[in-house]
Amino acid sequence: MAPIPGVREDPAAAPKEDNTTMAMPKNLKKLTRARMERTGESYTTARKHILAAKPERPTTSLEAAEAAAAAQEAELPEYPAPENVRQYDAGLWSRVLTQAGVTHPLTGEPLSEALLSGLAGGIGFMVFTFQYETVTTATVVTRAHPEPYTANLLARCGAKVSERSTGSGRLAADYLDAGLDAGRAVVVRVAVGALPWVDADGVEAEDSIDLVVVGEHGDDLLLDDGSGDLVPISPEDLAAARAKNKGNKHWQAWIPSSKGPDAATLSAAVRAAIAQTTSRLLGTAELEGIPAHFTKNFGIAGMNSWADRLEDTTTKKGWTRIFEEPERLHAGLVQVAGFLTDTRFGGEGGLRGLYADFLAEAATLPGLEPLAGHVDDYQALAEAWEELTDLIDPDVDPETRAAHFAMLAHLVRGIAAREESAASALAETLAGLSA
Repeated sequence: MAPIPGVREDPAAAPKEDNTTMAMPKNLKKLTRARMERTGESYTTARKHILAAKPERPTTSLEAAEAAAAAQEAELPEYPAPENVRQYDAGLWSRVLTQAGVTHPLTGEPLSEALLSGLAGGIGFMVFTFQYETVTTATVVTRAHPEPYTANLLARCGAKVSERSTGSGRLAADYLDAGLDAGRAVVVRVAVGALPWVDADGVEAEDSIDLVVVGEHGDDLLLDDGSGDLVPISPEDLAAARAKNKGNKHWQAWIPSSKGPDAATLSAAVRAAIAQTTSRLLGTAELEGIPAHFTKNFGIAGMNSWADRLEDTTTKKGWTRIFEEPERLHAGLVQVAGFLTDTRFGGEGGLRGLYADFLAEAATLPGLEPLAGHVDDYQALAEAWEELTDLIDPDVDPETRAAHFAMLAHLVRGIAAREESAASALAETLAGLSA
């Protein structure tokens, strides 16, 4: 793997021992863990003992020269730094696929964040509130939901994916090693609160996130967390964070081949993704795994339901009542604003601008040219979502909250009407393409 800039160093850490003159055993990680079991040593200590027993690297031998030539021939593209990420998971997988050498069948360029986001399902809507003893939570999601975003992305991107999940920490480490030893970045799923730099009190126990292990740095592993820097973490800390992710314990995925989709396969995947997106927004398809009485919280119906509750000043489900206390009002609106601006479950312009870019790029594929006619609709929707986001005021006077909610409801109803028009027109075009 090419050298990686931008490593975020721990300023309190001591300088790492220079092992550049040591020959690295091919199965170093397995030897290290075997010694850990035998001696009870930590990973770092066991690794150093194994390295100390190795002879110096032969710098002039024919074997070393051949190995260097083979490594140069197999060198992968340098892992790209996160830049201007608009959707966290689509951006993450764009970088991983780029590092693996997967490219667009027509342009030869990397698969873009916009294209991958659209393939994953692109846009959607969900709203939920829950009242607890001291706080009322408000969740607003504008990306594709509730279908599995990453699973859809991987199924439709056309690349070969090596995906593993196990209940065994030892097997999980072996699977991770296999990907890294192949020179590939490996995506792992961890419990957010178990990461060493995260305040566990500030996150829900079930919250998880995908991170990319891009390689090694001394005794540490390097993570891409979307921040722009690569974060060092010890193998032990990463293993603990993976183990505490109960939903997908020790899940990981990586791209073993640079072979990508052909144009026909990618076109079919785009059509399938748009069909799912429009049917979910319009409510014309069943939401898998969602009880019937919750479906009113999803899609365009969910937008109108949200507007109803924003306007409701009398019932116990109306936002004027559930956010009556100043502390609940402030915390709830902070949370809504956070969801709309965070790149994991929302994003700039409700992700509608990113979806417009997806449609523009998809229109360059064979037979999909008419999709370009819908780009302007979603660009306009992005502006409307941005206006709504800007007007949400966590510091609103509690005495004027009903008026504030009424203003937001008016904007939400306008967005819902435009979303229905845009999704219906897009679905109609898609039906024409499939005919």
